[in-house]
Amino acid sequence: MESFRFANPEYLYLLLVIPAFAIIFWLARRGRRRAIRKFGNPELLAGLMPNVSNGRPVVKFWIWMLALAFIIVGVARPQFGSKLKTVKRKGIEIMIALDVSNSMLAQDIKPDRLDRAKRAIAKLTDRLNQDKIGLIVFAGQAYIQLPITTDYASAKLFLNSVNTNMVPVQGTAIGAAINLAARSFSPNFEGNKTIIVITDGENHEDNPVAAAKAAYEKGITVNTIGMGLPEGAPIPVTLPNGEQGYRKDSQGNTIITKLDQKMLTEIADAGGGTYIRANNAQIGLNTLFDELNKLQKAEIESRVYSDYEDQYGYFLIMALALILIDFLVLDRKNRWLKNYSLFK
Repeated sequence: MESFRFANPEYLYLLLVIPAFAIIFWLARRGRRRAIRKFGNPELLAGLMPNVSNGRPVVKFWIWMLALAFIIVGVARPQFGSKLKTVKRKGIEIMIALDVSNSMLAQDIKPDRLDRAKRAIAKLTDRLNQDKIGLIVFAGQAYIQLPITTDYASAKLFLNSVNTNMVPVQGTAIGAAINLAARSFSPNFEGNKTIIVITDGENHEDNPVAAAKAAYEKGITVNTIGMGLPEGAPIPVTLPNGEQGYRKDSQGNTIITKLDQKMLTEIADAGGGTYIRANNAQIGLNTLFDELNKLQKAEIESRVYSDYEDQYGYFLIMALALILIDFLVLDRKNRWLKNYSLFK
């Protein structure tokens, strides 16, 4: 079984110039006939120009147009795929749920919790090969930032745009993020599906432990990475006068955001996963990925035409042959063959 394709199909639009040239040629021929009629009877004038041929220019024009068509098709690079090849690859699917609440701006993890998490995700993306990755951002609500994909360049592009202003409702709805992530995997994927929640775990709005347990019952593991230190840190904020300060509560006290390790451990236990606490030395995402690589990976089969062979040479040879024929066809009648009307 063979497959046909054009490697550069955009050049086929150039074929539209051929009917445009045909119209221009027809208008020029029409103008020429009108000009001849102004000088007198065309039949009498034909006797004065015995070697002028009316048919040869038309034939030469269409030879050139056909040659041009072959050249354009050749430039578009027609190809035949002669071998159908089955490629097998293995991979896992990873949905990362990233906390973008204001508490992720705390700087107990340098330069801050959110920026350090984004860098770790970017490094993890560089290690992916045949695995799929997706990204969910959450605060008081959860949203899909990037659907599950193998387009790692797009993943890093979307990751760069993540900030704490993406979710209008503040809070830390870990359960909503887990539920959304569990619904975002490929429906027919049979390999390992895992959710990685990256958060400080503070101020949860729902029941994340129940959400993790429900995901695990569907065959999806839930892992957690705690961003921050147990002793906590204040949340930076830009004051109305433009100076840098820290977020305060209604009594004017500086808010200290602390890592909730107990909650994140319970989530990981309920989800059959692992809890890792980040610090200034490492985030732990790559360590977790190494563990995930030991788990079951689905074998995915894809059938592709492995050997596409260019066929443009045939079209260019035909174009060259037509150009040579054009040189052999003179505009004027051959003096030995002028009595024969070959092109009527």
